[in-house]
Order: sequence, then structure tokens, then C-alpha cells
Amino acid sequence: MGLRLEPTARQVRLALELRRLREAAGLKAREAAALLGVSSTQINQIEYGHSGVSEKRLRSLAAHYACMDEAFIDALVAMATDRTRGWWEEYRGQLPSGFLDLAELEHHATYRADVECLHVPGLLQTEDYARAVFAYRVPELPADDLEMRVRHRMQRKVIIERSDPVPYEAVIHEAALRIRVGDRIAARIQLAHILDLSATDHVSVRVIPFDRDGFAGAWNTMMLAGGAVPKLDTAQRDGPEGTALVDSEAQLSALRTLFRKLEAESLDPARSRDFIGRLAKEL
Repeated sequence: MGLRLEPTARQVRLALELRRLREAAGLKAREAAALLGVSSTQINQIEYGHSGVSEKRLRSLAAHYACMDEAFIDALVAMATDRTRGWWEEYRGQLPSGFLDLAELEHHATYRADVECLHVPGLLQTEDYARAVFAYRVPELPADDLEMRVRHRMQRKVIIERSDPVPYEAVIHEAALRIRVGDRIAARIQLAHILDLSATDHVSVRVIPFDRDGFAGAWNTMMLAGGAVPKLDTAQRDGPEGTALVDSEAQLSALRTLFRKLEAESLDPARSRDFIGRLAKEL
């Protein structure tokens, strides 16, 4: 099998975890290579995601690195041996790789959570809402590209609409619910859509109202996706250079704490549903 020129975010994450294990063991790449009887170039290719790794070789590396976390090793093996070609593959070469990486991440997630203060989270958006968001881009997207992005966003909802849905929680500020990215009718339909989804057992929507005292966290937009084990959780944050995936243990711990803090600022799901219902009636 040839080298991967553009490894996916999932492949890069596996590679990164293997590199972290080696470094925690205090071994250099050439030393790890000698233990396996391969070249240091092969270890480097594995650790940058340019080459895959077999289950046998991965377990051998974990043993040499003195990793005793069996659940973690099993999760890495699952990542290494997964051959899923999901629906997102139809967009390869047509959409930026970040779109595909997010869809693949969500496909394998054990839970999903969002915090949004200015927009309705993507997994809760209607088609008209998503279209209005993408249409506001400058420079404007060609019509075909715009519709492709909308279609991709709608297909991402499969994780909360399939027969074995992923548990999903969204913390949304009132501002995001009140801002009309489309017209009044589209806004009413969007709120009704959120109410419909939040009525299911696996979707929880919580609202942070404007009148909440002491809320200084409006800049804290984030996405959390659960891994097979907590060490493999992933977060996504917006920054000056665009969105970035976060996977370091310290940063993930901080973001989980921040999510719980924002969750504590919000209304509970039942009161949030009543709140959204009142907003819909105002339109």
C-alpha cells in the first residue's frame, strides 16, 4: 500500500497517540524501530499518519511502550483497522477536508455536545437556515458549491436521526435563537425544528437566557465529540485562523470543565423547551 498524501484527521489522531506513547516511554523513533526490526523511516511514516499500522504491530508497540491501558489500546486498534467508507466519501475532492473530517469524527463519536451563542448548532439547523448561513459567505459561493455544503450539513444529522442515535446535548444562548439568519417564517420553522428534536430521548437542548446574571462566556463556542475512551475525546474550537481540533489531555479537561460551567448557566431541558416555545409564539 502506498503512502497517504493527505491522511484524514482520524488517521492523524491515531498517529499522534502512537507518538505520544513512544515519547512517554522515553524512546526515540530509531529505538522504537529497532524493537520492531523496521527502519526509523517506517516509524516516522506511522507517526505522521502517512502509513497505516497493523493490529499486531500496534499491540507490539504498546507493549514496548509499557502501556497497560487495555481499553485505550483496543480503541487504537479499532482506529487502525477500521475500513469504513462513510457517506462523506462522496464529497472527497469536492469539499474542504475539514467537512469530511468532522463527519467522520461524528460517525464514530460516543456522544456529541455543542455550545453556540450566535448560531443554531449545525446538527439542529434546518435546510433553509443552513443555506442562509452559507450564502452569507464572502466571497460568495457558486450555487452548486453552496448547495453541496447544505446537503453535507443535512446529512451530518444522521447521527441523531438513525436507529442507534448518538446522545447529543446543545447549550444555546438566547441570542442565537433570536437572530434571524433568514426571514420570520424560516425563524419560526427553525425553532419548531429544535423543539421537535429536543422531544426525543437522546437530544437535550438547554438555553442560556439574556437575563442570566454573571454570564461572561459568550465567546465560548465549542464542539465536543466523545471517543471510544475519554483519552480519545476531541473538541473543536473557533479561532482567528478558523476552526481547529483539540486533542491534548489538558485542553480537553479544561473544555469539559468549561462545558459543565456553561451548562450550569443554562435552563434545564424542560424550561428550555418552554422558553423556545415562547420565542416561537413571538414571531
